Amino acid sequence: MNARAATSPTVRPTAAGPRVRISARASVLLVVVLILGALSIAPLRAYQSQRERLEQLQRQAQQLAAHNRGLERQIVRLSDPVFLERLARECLGMVHPGEIAFVTVSKIGEPNQPDC
Repeated sequence: MNARAATSPTVRPTAAGPRVRISARASVLLVVVLILGALSIAPLRAYQSQRERLEQLQRQAQQLAAHNRGLERQIVRLSDPVFLERLARECLGMVHPGEIAFVTVSKIGEPNQPDC
């Protein structure tokens, strides 16, 4: 019997197939890999939840940017003297000196409310 045959794993045929022995080094490596796999679950979950939170914040930032653009358009519109005069006339019922204000009344007897 040579040295190689003495150190190689023993393979014995059985009814279920050949039987392979696992060395101590391989079993330690398997345990280490399983421990590392188990320990990596929590950081992977944290990473995934942080990615989801980042996506949610990006969507919220886009919505806020769109809302800001709408408010900027409204600021420009409210800076227009013609628009301000129309609002004063329709919403507040203001008129220039010498003008006569008329209020339209519906058939029920209540004045129509402007969209202000």
